[in-house]
Amino acid sequence: MSEAVTRTVTTPPGLLASLDPLLREWLPRQRWFAGKGRPVTGFTLVEATELLPASAKLGLYHLLVRAHQPPVPSHGAPGHPGDCYQLLIGAREALPPRLVPALIGHVPTGPLAGRTVYDALHDPRPAELLLEALRTQARIGRLRFERDPGQDIRSGLVPRVVTAEQSNSSVVYGDTFILKLLRRIVPGVNPDLELPLALAREDCTRVPAPTAWMVADIDPTADPVISAGRADLAGQPYVLGVLQPFVQGASDGWELALRELAKGEDFGAEARALGRATAEVHTALARSLPTVTLGHMQLRLMVDGMRERLEAAVQAVSALRPYADGLRSAFTALGDLAAEGRTWTAQRVHGDLHLGQCLRSPAGEWWLIDFEGEPARPLPERRMPQPAVRDVAGMLRSFDYAARSADPPQPDWAETCRSAYCSGYAEASGRDPRTDPVLLRAYETDKAIYEVVYEARHRPDWLPVPLAAISRLSSSGHLT
Repeated sequence: MSEAVTRTVTTPPGLLASLDPLLREWLPRQRWFAGKGRPVTGFTLVEATELLPASAKLGLYHLLVRAHQPPVPSHGAPGHPGDCYQLLIGAREALPPRLVPALIGHVPTGPLAGRTVYDALHDPRPAELLLEALRTQARIGRLRFERDPGQDIRSGLVPRVVTAEQSNSSVVYGDTFILKLLRRIVPGVNPDLELPLALAREDCTRVPAPTAWMVADIDPTADPVISAGRADLAGQPYVLGVLQPFVQGASDGWELALRELAKGEDFGAEARALGRATAEVHTALARSLPTVTLGHMQLRLMVDGMRERLEAAVQAVSALRPYADGLRSAFTALGDLAAEGRTWTAQRVHGDLHLGQCLRSPAGEWWLIDFEGEPARPLPERRMPQPAVRDVAGMLRSFDYAARSADPPQPDWAETCRSAYCSGYAEASGRDPRTDPVLLRAYETDKAIYEVVYEARHRPDWLPVPLAAISRLSSSGHLT
């Protein structure tokens, strides 16, 4: 193993001030920027690390910045300091044509005056630097690059950035590894590292085991979230990225389903295999991490949350109003069972499972990826144990989305996949989700309500897809 490299760094004064006007324009245009629709009013520099000196032909900075925006009343108290983003900023005198799409802008003042800055993740040299830091377990400033000592990282792997739209950024190294660089950063244990590590301890082959990871140890006084009163977060690491083996030749589950659907091919066998894979992951997580029993109080809070989301959605999307009473009945039925003394087991789950979070290897094996959970939800909520059926409900909704994206829609295809998936899950776990219809209906209803609000805001043409499920789920006699 290579010896760890430790290097102290200094940040030139005025760096963020010189980048501020450029970032205000560039950041909201990025797919992974979470605050769309609200202006950026300023930034706080949480951490800056010089990876390559600004005086060099290629300067390189790693930045963690909080983007200040007008608060959303329903997402926290007024004055919330905003989301923290991870940026890799390159600086050159001029950009070669291949890097023009990564342009951020030209800096007129400050330590980078006269230079052109850009998203350096698109540049092979900075991407190579990150892999080398992981390989050598470097420590640069407050950045720590850690690795699994049982896995080798070969130097010289050629990087290429993944151009598909996603909520983070990824770089593939020589078809051997893939580095997922988290863009929206929160202090604390990130499930996208925590859960794959737990699954690796259980020798679960359904999830690529982390090879290496990046974290930052931030001065608590530098982050306004902590200095504003969240002392419980002081000393918590900021997980920045995870390097995992790249499944060469793998098919994205969503794209594969759409291709088979377009050809009129049956997807039932794949759905069944995916159900088995999901159950294997759930079983391994239940072995590796604590499980809890949800009693009346916990279930009441869970049901109350579902009801609150429904009421907010009905106010936001008028198309939901004719179905409101039927949708409430899904949550009432669950609350009634809880009041009668019914309990459920909760465990750590994927948290945002759908076809796009699954890969099928050329050998036909299914892998689950991206354990970050729903990024919009607070980290403590994403790390809470939940009934495993939450993941099942997400996948059932994904089959429905695929079927209804076809022209014409193929609801029978979805039903075949849904049934096969649940059967496969039962084969591997011994528990068929369909034998708990009240809980499954409540979670699928909650997911469909979320989808309606999302589509109404972002993709109105897709609104009929979740509304078709809303019509079905609002029937009190619905059974999956």
